[in-house]
Amino acid sequence: MFQPRRLLFSLASLIIMVAAANVTRADTINIVGVDSGQYSTATVVCEFNAQTNTFTFTITNTSAITTPGSTSTITAIGFDLPPRGNASDSGLNGFTGMQAPSLSANFAFSDGSLGTVPHGFGSPPPVVLDFGFITGNSGNFGSGQVEDGLLPGESASFTVSGAAFAGFTEEQICNAIFVRFQNVPLEGRSEGSDVATVQAVPEPTTMLLLGTGLLGVAGAARRKLKARR
Repeated sequence: MFQPRRLLFSLASLIIMVAAANVTRADTINIVGVDSGQYSTATVVCEFNAQTNTFTFTITNTSAITTPGSTSTITAIGFDLPPRGNASDSGLNGFTGMQAPSLSANFAFSDGSLGTVPHGFGSPPPVVLDFGFITGNSGNFGSGQVEDGLLPGESASFTVSGAAFAGFTEEQICNAIFVRFQNVPLEGRSEGSDVATVQAVPEPTTMLLLGTGLLGVAGAARRKLKARR
């Protein structure tokens, strides 16, 4: 027997679950290559302590393992805090950072100019990285050493502190990430390298429309039931 109250309860529960997922998305985000898509992916778990202006994050390379010698490897991680870009080539300054001990990767922290972010991010408004972790000795986000990077399935943790974090939220910092991949399979059509950034998530307006639509369906079902009686 059709039970409209149960339907309404189920729809309300679904709306709450979707809304909750939307609110907490800054804690764990998915990043995807802008050119290669699913060939260059990662997840990032973030935490920001506003009292100490300390930001910690763990990144895991979730790219699919393909042919030997052609596996998407993370070789640089940078952050451009909002608003995007900065008048100075070195962005905001005054940060310090370090990587937690790792057996699989070796990243060095940089608070200076990290160079141009490739794959379309140099055009207005440009990406000017405020700080980052890079491999190799070039000091450039667009370079990197594959041997020191993160292979698919590997993770690394990092900590960054600085008074310049004041006024930013955890969501803003976490979503300001840019990740450089090298050894990307040619099937990804990125010519062997790519930059990944945060995957798009539903806007609050979209969530409101979804909830309104679900409630409309429930109302129509209830009216139909009354008509039968």
